[in-house]
Amino acid sequence: MNLNLSEKVIIVTGGAKGIGEGIVSQLALEGAFPVIIGRKKEDNELALEKIQAAGGFGYAVEAELSRPEECEKAVKAVMDRFGRIHGLVNNAGLNDGVGLESGNYEGFMQSLHNNLVHYYLLAHYALPALKESKGSIVNITSKVAETGQGGTSGYAAANGGRNALTREWAVELLPYGIRVNAVVVAESYTPMYERWISSLPDGEKQLIEINSRIPLGNRMTTTEELANMVVFLLSKRSSHTTGQIIHVDGGYVHLDRSLIKK
Repeated sequence: MNLNLSEKVIIVTGGAKGIGEGIVSQLALEGAFPVIIGRKKEDNELALEKIQAAGGFGYAVEAELSRPEECEKAVKAVMDRFGRIHGLVNNAGLNDGVGLESGNYEGFMQSLHNNLVHYYLLAHYALPALKESKGSIVNITSKVAETGQGGTSGYAAANGGRNALTREWAVELLPYGIRVNAVVVAESYTPMYERWISSLPDGEKQLIEINSRIPLGNRMTTTEELANMVVFLLSKRSSHTTGQIIHVDGGYVHLDRSLIKK
């Protein structure tokens, strides 16, 4: 299916690794101009090299998005380079383990800056360009907002906020024809996930157990599968879809627990 994304300028925060890299790769395959916003120059450059090796085009902006002033600078850099923005994928963040019992005010607020505040700021600063292009916003969120996890209040609150902002923005931006949707991630084997598994004393056993709990195929969702949904939502092929919180998770969150492999 031709998604008609050729030469569309689409920002992907955290686009150098994991789910973000998967999204950037799929956008490049569709002929779009993905713009990575990431905090590590070397990671950004490596991701761009992969895109170029596959015959695509990409651009990168180095920014620490937990600092509000760098969000504005990042969007300005994109506009200075291209003069237009057709889409925004808010993806950057991390499960930083700021809990209720073990956390504190400073840690909780930093977690919100790491995982939520820049979602708002990137959308705010990109909004004039998105109005002009009648573009699309996709927020990447986590199942943790709905299921809980324990020991990660900051990340859970941020993802609850991501879901709420998706619906709030979908309403606010109706007059401009800007669609806003979210893709919920459950279990996907990214580099960050691999580091977590490796940190556990029985990581391999835990990995087998987690896979067994995923109804469709008893396997994790790939970054490509998540990216395919994101790219579709960015395209005009999903032209009457807005305000949706879509789970791409092999049925992990919602299907009957009786389906769990014993």
